[in-house]
Amino acid sequence: MKSGTVSKSDAFSTDDPAMACGVVESTSSSDWTLVREDNFNWNGGIDPTKWEFDVGGHGWGNNEKQFYTNNRQENTRCELFPGSSNGRLIIEARREQMENCEFTSARLKSKVKWTYGRLQIRAKVPDGRGLWSALWMLPEKATHSSVCWPDNGETDLMEQVGYDLLRIHSTVHTQAYNHMKGTQKGLSIIVSDAVSNFKIYTLNWNPNKIEMYAGDDTNPFANHIFTWNKEGDRTQWPFDKPFFIIMNIAVGGIWFGYMSTI
Repeated sequence: MKSGTVSKSDAFSTDDPAMACGVVESTSSSDWTLVREDNFNWNGGIDPTKWEFDVGGHGWGNNEKQFYTNNRQENTRCELFPGSSNGRLIIEARREQMENCEFTSARLKSKVKWTYGRLQIRAKVPDGRGLWSALWMLPEKATHSSVCWPDNGETDLMEQVGYDLLRIHSTVHTQAYNHMKGTQKGLSIIVSDAVSNFKIYTLNWNPNKIEMYAGDDTNPFANHIFTWNKEGDRTQWPFDKPFFIIMNIAVGGIWFGYMSTI
């Protein structure tokens, strides 16, 4: 993730401060085997057997302005669609005081870790200036270096910031390539209905490359975002061990804070 600041007047102006999503680690293709899915098909809290929470308000290395809460339904909950048995996970950023922070939100982590395969997340991203939504992965353990980040890798399947609502970013970070050095590897595309409709964000990961896409139910691979091919040593490719999934909405960040002035 990137780092940042945001002014009190920035964070946040919003029409919809929530991200809604569902998670599937598979595809409908017969070439793949479903190993896990979570469709959030109920009303209430998050299943603690599948998900846990990062909690706190210390900026998270990015000068973020929110306090991440622990399974608090004001910030994260499951809801059925009206008149349907289908559900969704909602992550909601709120303007409210908690400890030393003026905002609250949630950051979920999967308890399941995995190496290689396909991850698909169906999500509708928030419409809010000053917000920073992300679907990403970090390693379970620091195995390549005692420095967990960036030496052991980070994969950002989808990041979206409030000053450029329809631009979807996909990025990898490693010891050699990371935002602290300004060398991170990634690309972005415009997804014209990212805020108004659920899109499918796909990550294909094998021992030789990582591919990321944005699409929909008709064609999940309609828009290729970025591919990172294995090259060099572990300073460039640490993606050979278990990673876990993170879903969150942050408030603020230098990456976009200076561009969010109203």
